[in-house]
Amino acid sequence: MGGDFTGKDQNFSAGIYAMAAKDIFDLLRSQQYSQLDLKVSCSFFEIYGGKVFDLLAKRAKRRVLEDGNNVVNVVDLKETPVLSVASVLNAIKDGSAVRTSGQTSANAHSSRSHAVFQIILRSARGKLHGKFSLIDLAGNERGADTSSANRATRLEGAEINKSLLSLKECIRAMSTNAGHIPFRASKLTQVLRDSFIGDKARTCMIATLAPGQNSVECTLNTLRYADRVKRARSRCPSGTPT
Repeated sequence: MGGDFTGKDQNFSAGIYAMAAKDIFDLLRSQQYSQLDLKVSCSFFEIYGGKVFDLLAKRAKRRVLEDGNNVVNVVDLKETPVLSVASVLNAIKDGSAVRTSGQTSANAHSSRSHAVFQIILRSARGKLHGKFSLIDLAGNERGADTSSANRATRLEGAEINKSLLSLKECIRAMSTNAGHIPFRASKLTQVLRDSFIGDKARTCMIATLAPGQNSVECTLNTLRYADRVKRARSRCPSGTPT
């Protein structure tokens, strides 16, 4: 999501975050949108161990609350004004530097948290016009990948798997038109709720696959996961996964 790794260094300009930011600023300069005079800001937080941390505020812990209109908010989440793609990349670099990561037997740069980078568009008066939530999910952890890890790493892996299972159950509920969607089952599904059933919401999942024979099981599971999202139809007609 953030960009390619070269050793321990990450090229943020080559990532999906940067490409999305470039498209947004290009559109805002177009004739269709320039007259709206929209202001752009961004926020960046991670979900680690079932808790939310603000990556643009020195990893300050934040609360997730639902208001009277059933809108989920990350309380006191910092929004940083950005004027160009370069300033977006700086925010990504600052946030990524404090994001929780570690090393496992499967990955030398393993994300130990789910990260949510948001690009927010507001009118000159501060009214929300639109929001892009780019979610970098930590990968599902197999026991074989963490068999040689310490207790803390195994607990992190268990928490990652638990939150991904909660997301899977929400996707399953939406794809089968179930009467109840368990968004409150985890912090991850709580904060992603408006991405699935919010007003005029659109959802896209990008699956990363590996061609190696030893990755067949993970590849198939990932494809099944993505296919569930594609087939999901939320109870809100405007929430359309793609």
